[in-house]
Amino acid sequence: RPPGGAVVRLRPPVPRPGQVFGIGLNYRDHAGESGMDLPSVPMVFTKFPSCIAGPTAEVPLSGTLVDWEVEIVAVIGREARRVPTEDAWDVVAGLTLGQDVSDRAVQLADQPPQFSMGKSFPAFGPIGPAIVPTDAFADRDDIGLWCDLDGARMQDGRTSDLIFSIPVLIAYLSSICTLQPGDLVFTGTPSGVGMARGRFLAPGELLTSGAIAQAEYERLESGLTASQAQRRALTAGQGQLAATASDGTIVAPISGIIADKMLQVGD
Repeated sequence: RPPGGAVVRLRPPVPRPGQVFGIGLNYRDHAGESGMDLPSVPMVFTKFPSCIAGPTAEVPLSGTLVDWEVEIVAVIGREARRVPTEDAWDVVAGLTLGQDVSDRAVQLADQPPQFSMGKSFPAFGPIGPAIVPTDAFADRDDIGLWCDLDGARMQDGRTSDLIFSIPVLIAYLSSICTLQPGDLVFTGTPSGVGMARGRFLAPGELLTSGAIAQAEYERLESGLTASQAQRRALTAGQGQLAATASDGTIVAPISGIIADKMLQVGD
């Protein structure tokens, strides 16, 4: 906090993405817990750009069936059309952490289900506060990511378990759409979502997400807290900015999915 105790509200590192792509059922274990067959091509939907928020945004809870989905988000760095898989990393500006917050009641209101509207409420796409270059990861194709709820591990996966890797996704998307700088690709979530557990975000709970990189980005975490009302304020954990953890690694807030942030339901 700055002098005087004022809250710093960070904006998303990509404030106005032209296109926001989501990928459904892109981890084998998540497809299994959903009772769905593995897709043969990427299952693409859109999160409308108006849902994108930063790590200090206020996020209204839309109902009682709001779920979490921790994801690595790829940020496109230059115009891309028909990019070969082997060249796809070249068009990625960096990676960030995100939560694909989802209202399951809206998503599953009818058959077949539709994804975009239930995942596009205001601030249902929190990212930030920064974009991490891909060379900050020991292996950019094998990134660990996790999600805890009140200290209990809900999700724990690695991007090496993606059905369609990030380069494959970019090659596929660019074969149909022209990708532009600042476009976001939410790459999918591992198993452990609330719908499979039969529980959802409740007031007063803390949702913490993270991913693992190297060097000064060794541990990257984000936190989401719910309180008594149906509004959440995402506030940066300034106390952990570039602080050294007990194991000697660095705890640093990075954007959306790769961040140290707290989302709190206010009064």
